[in-house]
Amino acid sequence: MNGSVEISQVREALRGVKDPGLGRDIISLGMVDDIEVEEGVVRFTLALTTLACPLKDEILKNAKEAVLALEGARQVEVNLREMKSEEKKRIWPSDDREELRKEVARLNRVERTLAVMSGKGGVGKSSVAAMLAVELRRAGKRVGVLDADITGPSIPKMFGLHEPPPVGPLGMLPAVTESGIRVISINLLLPNEDEAVIWRGPLISGAIQQFWGEVVWGELDALVVDLPPGTSDAALTVMQSIPLNGVLLVTSPQDLAGMVVRKAARMAAQLKVPLVGLVENMSYLTCPQCGERIEVFGPSRAMETADRLGLSLLAQLPLDPDLARRCDAGQVEEYENEVFQSLAARVMERASAVKSTPIFAKG
Repeated sequence: MNGSVEISQVREALRGVKDPGLGRDIISLGMVDDIEVEEGVVRFTLALTTLACPLKDEILKNAKEAVLALEGARQVEVNLREMKSEEKKRIWPSDDREELRKEVARLNRVERTLAVMSGKGGVGKSSVAAMLAVELRRAGKRVGVLDADITGPSIPKMFGLHEPPPVGPLGMLPAVTESGIRVISINLLLPNEDEAVIWRGPLISGAIQQFWGEVVWGELDALVVDLPPGTSDAALTVMQSIPLNGVLLVTSPQDLAGMVVRKAARMAAQLKVPLVGLVENMSYLTCPQCGERIEVFGPSRAMETADRLGLSLLAQLPLDPDLARRCDAGQVEEYENEVFQSLAARVMERASAVKSTPIFAKG
């Protein structure tokens, strides 16, 4: 063993590294084992609550940098493992966690929870969800956005959010946009926004349930839930775990999109979740020269789809390059179009006053 670096020094350096999700240092959490030092090479084992932890790379990077800052440390080798169940209980006893969930549930008072859903991707569902939140905020509402699209999150980029959300004594707090919209998304927890989330259904479902039950949302007039396209695990988890006041369906003029959105509608009906109405996005493009409405994707079939589902067609939204530019630039809150203002008002009017009854409610 090289005396230039002591194990006690390594331990003390790692005491300055925090697990952002738990808000405590990795030494006090018992996440560091088997520290060895040999000729300037420091080796240790880092035990994570789950190897699928989205903050894994950040914790690993910070730990290595902390040790390499020690005089005499020239290399750091880290083995990763997952904590055993008894270790997890030590850092977050089940009784304590349940008490925290109860306290969070007491603090979280959400008047309306609205899911935005599409049958297929590419219809602009997330931009509709973002603009719904923006217009509700402009109307003076206290608004949150829960990004349930775990494997394809886009909400943070639209709002220009890039920093991890803060952690309070009771749990994670939402990030806050410039206008005051509260946002939670898996992309805010990744080391970089291009990181792929390669998770199976149970992990995706668990993340969504944590976003709902363990994030301190506080008092909200409306929480907008951006669902991924389709009728798979994420949509099922939201409808079975979160009390919803309604689902807003988003489609586009193509007949294929209409066919698939009908599947989403039937899923909601089977799970006894109220449908607020239908929105046709990218319905037309307004010519900047003459003002003519051009049906880029062919004639609208929205009214036909709405009639088949027994729903109201709440809006036909334009294909607007300015909205796309602002979403890419993180400036969605600066976009204005009165059609979205009207849509937000109609959604709130039609959202059921009675929430759906979750099958697997937690917290």
